[in-house]
Amino acid sequence: LTLFVCVIGDKLCSVNISLNFLLIAVSDEELKKRIAEELALERARRDSEAQKRRLFRFQCWWWEFILRNEIANIPQRNLFFDKSARQLEEKDRELKKHDAYYKEQLARLEERSAQFYKVTTEQYQKAADEVSARFKRYESHPICGELQDKILQCYREHAQETLSCSALASQYLNCVNHAKQVNPLGITSVNLCSVKST
Repeated sequence: LTLFVCVIGDKLCSVNISLNFLLIAVSDEELKKRIAEELALERARRDSEAQKRRLFRFQCWWWEFILRNEIANIPQRNLFFDKSARQLEEKDRELKKHDAYYKEQLARLEERSAQFYKVTTEQYQKAADEVSARFKRYESHPICGELQDKILQCYREHAQETLSCSALASQYLNCVNHAKQVNPLGITSVNLCSVKST
């Protein structure tokens, strides 16, 4: 079964029906109904294609519009990037100036610190020399130190016989008493007592 319909406006131009269709008895109502359905389908197909064409044209127009705007904005973007690059270069120059300034200040502070350390060290040494010159050092030695050492050695050797060390202890006491009479402050640089051999 084949049906060809040509429509101009609301008028039906021609209908070609195959031979098999003519053999079947069809009422005018059925034929009109089928033709109306076919016409409705054809109109829907044409409307759909027209809608697709309109959508395609709109999409083409939209992309063309976007591309034109993008191309038109390129100079503005270039200006923005150029301005940003200049600002970054200016900030970089400022940072380098600050860096040089702070390095210079640090070098000055280090130099001042070294000078201060040198002056302080020199003043300290001078003050130490003055104190040493003003106050003489006196060396003190234990009074009767040799006798003291001998008594300690005797007590170690004769731990159970302490009376055997009494002669040394007596000599030590005499030496200490003699030293007190000669030098009542107890400052000495020479051993005042000589060791008597026993």
